[in-house]
Amino acid sequence: MPDKPAIGPSTKLCMSLAGRPGKFGSRFHNRLYELTGLDYIYKAFTTKDLPAAIGGIRALGIRGCAISMPFKEAVIPLLDHIEGSAAAIDSVNTIVNDDGWLTGYNTDYSAVLDLLDHAEIAPSTPFLLAGSGGMAKAVTAALRNRGHRSGVIIARNAATGQALADLYGFDWARSSQDLTAPLIINATPVGMAGGAEAETLAFPAMAIEAAETVFDVVALPVETPLMRAAAAAGRKRISGADVAVLQALEQFALYTGVHPSEEQVKDAAIFARDA
Repeated sequence: MPDKPAIGPSTKLCMSLAGRPGKFGSRFHNRLYELTGLDYIYKAFTTKDLPAAIGGIRALGIRGCAISMPFKEAVIPLLDHIEGSAAAIDSVNTIVNDDGWLTGYNTDYSAVLDLLDHAEIAPSTPFLLAGSGGMAKAVTAALRNRGHRSGVIIARNAATGQALADLYGFDWARSSQDLTAPLIINATPVGMAGGAEAETLAFPAMAIEAAETVFDVVALPVETPLMRAAAAAGRKRISGADVAVLQALEQFALYTGVHPSEEQVKDAAIFARDA
């Protein structure tokens, strides 16, 4: 393992902004900095003043920033440029600072695409997707662009749920009660550690039993109530921890220009999950 330089004036800072900061990103990125010997450090933050926080990234030369709920859409007007899929879905989860020029990316989208492909989910597979925020947009866009044409967006917020469904040509429902599909996906904070619904199932037991594949975007804990129920039912599972690793790895490369080895990524993922 190469020696990581001691923190000093030349150390580059990367960060995250989330409504409820977690440990996964900090541990994953900092472990990779250690394994690759890079002079970087990563710290998680939250804020009640998003414009000031983004101004601080620009003014202080912070190299990169991961963006989580509830800031993925609100951050867009504060940036100088939006790349590719982030522009297409109006959702940013990554900011790269090039000498004061802030560019927004969405690495959630590509991570979801990779995982659906790896799981060999047929594009003809109907789905239920819970959520209508930034992560739900990334998942819905990935599904649509894979060729999925039959799906229902489940969202208690009628305005955002109907808008997301209309944008991609899917149906909307306020509740998943009595609904089933071969693929069910949770893109809400339900089941997230430390949240008000940490022990709540994102879908009714009937929907889990009827599904072939269960996908939960919540990264911590790895074994959410939905993932535990899917395991008990013997269903194929895609976890939020898988999403977190792939999207964070793409962020790491955007920030540093370095592509770690497979062994280094595995080490960092285990380190992050053991928090």
